[in-house]
Amino acid sequence: MKKLVAYITAGFPNNSFTIDLALALKESGVDSLELGIPFSDPVADGPIIEEANLIALKNGFKIEQLFEISSQIATQIDTLWMGYFNPFYHKGMDLFTDYAKEYGVSGFIIPDLPHEEAKVYTDLMNKKDLSLISFVAPTDSEQRIKQVVENSKKFIYLVAYAGITGSGASEDLSQTITNIRAVTSTPVYVGFGVDEKTAKEKAVGVDGVIVGSAFVKILLDNSLSNNEKIKKISNLAKVIKDTINS
Repeated sequence: MKKLVAYITAGFPNNSFTIDLALALKESGVDSLELGIPFSDPVADGPIIEEANLIALKNGFKIEQLFEISSQIATQIDTLWMGYFNPFYHKGMDLFTDYAKEYGVSGFIIPDLPHEEAKVYTDLMNKKDLSLISFVAPTDSEQRIKQVVENSKKFIYLVAYAGITGSGASEDLSQTITNIRAVTSTPVYVGFGVDEKTAKEKAVGVDGVIVGSAFVKILLDNSLSNNEKIKKISNLAKVIKDTINS
């Protein structure tokens, strides 16, 4: 069965909502949760996730909220922390790995940390039994793909196109997938531009999909109550999970 990873913004609009939403997503068939750390310059994200980031920061988001939320959900649903390298660097990777290990978080997704620089943290991540997710883009050569994925853990994040999340662009990923499969058995999940309309097509040839903007768009809808947001996001997750496995 193909897997569904859901991105949501931590602490948006508040901790208790994030906890309730995470647990509801588990019940809706989500396999892993990508818990986003609000950041002022999310370079890989489109305007939807960027807006949620900025509102969360304006509301006073602190890294301690990430830890508090994770302590309540990571034993219930597989949880990864998604964030840009700046907070990890300033707070220290030792701190993040310690808390991740304590609360049961399974890994980190850091899109602006190049593979060569990420290797510095390999021993630390392995010591804490944590995964640092590897990224592959459709522009990567066979040689580059081999370098990036040879020691990959948990899953490989295949970027569906060169650009930012949520733009809905499309590229033929078949050769890239073939090149990945030739050098590793690590599962491949595709992200960027995945929603209920594109999920079936983007899931072809891979082991799962990563959905973010489609969920966060609902989070930003001020016409909905918090309960309505949770219900609508949960229903969308069910639809996408069914779609990629039909």
